[in-house]
Amino acid sequence: MVLLAFLVGLAIGLGGLIWQRMRFQARLRPLLERLRADNWTSDLSSTSQLAIAIQERETQLITQQKVMRAYRQVLEAAPVGYLQVDEENQLMWCNAVARQLLHINLTSLQRQRLLLEVARSYELDQLIEQTRHCQTLCQQDWVFNPVSPDPMNLAELPVHPLRGYGLPLPEGQVGVFLESRQEAVTLTLQRNRWTSDVAHELKTPLTSIRLVAETLRSRVDPGLQNWLDRLLNESIRLSNLVEDLLNLSHLEGSNFQGLTPRLVDMPALVDAVWESLEPLASAKHLALAYEGPPQLRLWVDESLMHRMMVNLLDNAIKYSPPRAVIQVEVTVVTQTASSHALDLDPSQPPAFKGLEDGQEARPQAEPPIPESVEIGVIDMGTGFVEQDLPHIFERFYRADFSRSRRNVGGAGAGGTGLGLAIVRQIVEAHQGQVSAQNHPETGGGWLKVKLPGNLVRPSPPISTP
Repeated sequence: MVLLAFLVGLAIGLGGLIWQRMRFQARLRPLLERLRADNWTSDLSSTSQLAIAIQERETQLITQQKVMRAYRQVLEAAPVGYLQVDEENQLMWCNAVARQLLHINLTSLQRQRLLLEVARSYELDQLIEQTRHCQTLCQQDWVFNPVSPDPMNLAELPVHPLRGYGLPLPEGQVGVFLESRQEAVTLTLQRNRWTSDVAHELKTPLTSIRLVAETLRSRVDPGLQNWLDRLLNESIRLSNLVEDLLNLSHLEGSNFQGLTPRLVDMPALVDAVWESLEPLASAKHLALAYEGPPQLRLWVDESLMHRMMVNLLDNAIKYSPPRAVIQVEVTVVTQTASSHALDLDPSQPPAFKGLEDGQEARPQAEPPIPESVEIGVIDMGTGFVEQDLPHIFERFYRADFSRSRRNVGGAGAGGTGLGLAIVRQIVEAHQGQVSAQNHPETGGGWLKVKLPGNLVRPSPPISTP
């Protein structure tokens, strides 16, 4: 009886062992299928195959760690800054250049911390969030003002103009390449200073040459007047070039003395500018078509805004064919002031103004809030070439031959190449934006100026008798 019980227990134990072995083999088989290498043989047992797989994975892990260390050494020695954050914006790693640009101490990297705790740059944080949201390469320029832990030495830390490139990484991580723009800014300032100095030096002799040419024109033989006319025209063109360079130098950088704003009616300004350009337009039989509000008061610098419209319309006159129409479109983009309704107390009755006896009480409608003012100047010329559009507002940019001054006839040809550059500086001085494209209907150039809506001032009420 004891022997029978022993045999039964042995059978049960062997059955359980075999069942566990089969279950282990069933679990091990899919794992081996995922880890199986091409050089394996079916003669090996499952345990041997698993041991080989573990050994190969350890070898691959060591190789990947070596590659990661090599990449990190490359990034550490790179001439640009690099930092990497995780999905919670905690700083994972940064190289020496990034630590130098952002004034990060090595002691701050002993444990993972939020990037804003290590480097107080909200623009960098916005770039990271934008990159994570868009999942594409993003770029942003800003000026980094470091914050010193010692409040008595705030002025000793240098300010860096930076350019960042955000790169999306797996698992919500973001890598950022940082580039110092200090050298480019310094070169730009030196160029502007040199240009301004040269323009100042050329202004006086060019004026003298022009006066001499005008004096001699009436005293020479008629056969020589053609040469004096050419000399006079070239001196006028050079004088205009010098004047444009001086205007650019006054609008850029530390030379800019600020705006002198006043109330300007935009439609009246357009009419005044077109009247001043009437001789150029009449030579090509051009007409002006205005579309927009009859009255729009803006709080802007009148002289600068007048110069902007002169350059825009002069550019349209140059590149318009004879007997064409130049369109000027002025649009006020508004947004609904729905946020004010949230502040109203529903228990209180609506406010009423200007009621007289017997007049029906109606709630006063909220005026729309201007978001922006868009000014478009459209010509009917050949339009811009696609490759020229990013460079239209650069100094002295030579556009395609179809839009160059050599291929434009009639009055108005032969500009200085600085008109649209001045337009950009004027618009940016008013916190606006300017862009260029081809109009889908006319096919000509379409220059668009977008000014902020806070420049709009309400028109005075019309008095009625």
